[in-house]
Amino acid sequence: MSKVTLEGHIIVPVQDLKQVLEALPEHIKLTHAEPGCISFHVQQSSRKPHRFNVYEEFIDREAFEFHQRRVKASHWGAITTNVIRHYQVSEDSE
Repeated sequence: MSKVTLEGHIIVPVQDLKQVLEALPEHIKLTHAEPGCISFHVQQSSRKPHRFNVYEEFIDREAFEFHQRRVKASHWGAITTNVIRHYQVSEDSE
C-alpha cells in the first residue's frame, strides 16, 4: 500500500475569495470524514490572503482518487473552478 501526499497551494481570484472562505470549513469537515484521509490542511496565508497552502495525506491511491471525485462533484468543486492550483502529488510505499 502506498500513501499519497499532495502538497502545494492555490491562488483564489479576488471575486471568489468570500465564497471560498465561507465554504472552506465544510470542505475540511467533509474531507476529514472520508475513508482513508490521514491528514488534510488548508491554511490561508497571512501575508497573501488569496493564497491557501494545502497539505493532504491519504492511505492509498484509491482513497486519494475518491477524494478527487467527491470534490469535483461538490459545492467546493463548483466554487473553486477559477482557482489556480499548484500541487505536487507523491506516493510513498511503507
